[in-house]
Amino acid sequence: MVRGVDKATWKSNYFIKMVRLLDEYPKCFIVGADNVRSKQMQNIRIALRGEAEVLMGKNTMMRKAVRGHMENNPSLEKLLPYLRGNVGLVFTKYDLSHIRDLINVNRTKAPARAGAIAPVDVTIPAQNSGLGPEKTSFFQALAIPTKISRGTIEIINDVHLIHVGTKVGASEATLLNMLKMSPFSYGLEIEYIYDQGSIFSPMILDISDADIRNMFMAGVANVAAVSLEIGYPTVASAPHSIANAFKNVLAVAAETDYAFPEAEAMLAYLADPSAFIAAAPVAGATGAAAEEKKPEPEPEEESDDDMGFGLFD
Repeated sequence: MVRGVDKATWKSNYFIKMVRLLDEYPKCFIVGADNVRSKQMQNIRIALRGEAEVLMGKNTMMRKAVRGHMENNPSLEKLLPYLRGNVGLVFTKYDLSHIRDLINVNRTKAPARAGAIAPVDVTIPAQNSGLGPEKTSFFQALAIPTKISRGTIEIINDVHLIHVGTKVGASEATLLNMLKMSPFSYGLEIEYIYDQGSIFSPMILDISDADIRNMFMAGVANVAAVSLEIGYPTVASAPHSIANAFKNVLAVAAETDYAFPEAEAMLAYLADPSAFIAAAPVAGATGAAAEEKKPEPEPEEESDDDMGFGLFD
């Protein structure tokens, strides 16, 4: 709440702002804001300035604003189930992939804290920890193989310390802090995308035009295969049906010697099979001709400077 403004006025201004954003922007990101501090949020707003607007607030207020505006835009009802937890909205008119990249790049490294849920796997690489031998029991409690090297503890093998989705224990957090490791990074997590009445996963943005083309062509191939199998003609199977029919016509022409323009080349080859052989050795003949043109090495002339006598003859 802004200082110097009473609660009723602040709420009214919030509803007005959210309705304006819902009217002005056709699409938005639904983002999780867990572990995002105020300074980091300020940096994200600065990075998105001119291309997107970030709106945070209580879920009850956001849902109330959406319900109040559903008369003008009924498709906003699809937003309601996703306004749960510590979430916000990032409104934009620009390319979703570009805005997603701007959101994802603004992340901050953070140490592992006891009780936090690990967003990623944490592996400690084999290394010299720089810690003294008095910490050996600490490593042994976590089942980490070590040895003493030059007066310090050396971790022998890579150790998978924390699995994604599990709670960070106090011992794991203490060890990572002693090793000065900050394995986690926090920022706005894109959970869903709203675009003109549709809600979908952010993974959809990773699909390229080539992927869409390949999936479409695979679908066309399946339709053609089914159509050919059951004998039901479709646009997808028509080219294959025509090609197969033409092959049958060529087979009849070859069997009956009945000529028509499209079969003349085939009948000519069948009438004179040597035409196949005549066309084949062209490449081989070229190589043979090249070998013939290769000059023969001239015999070396024997030197008669020594007149046939050796140095000691």
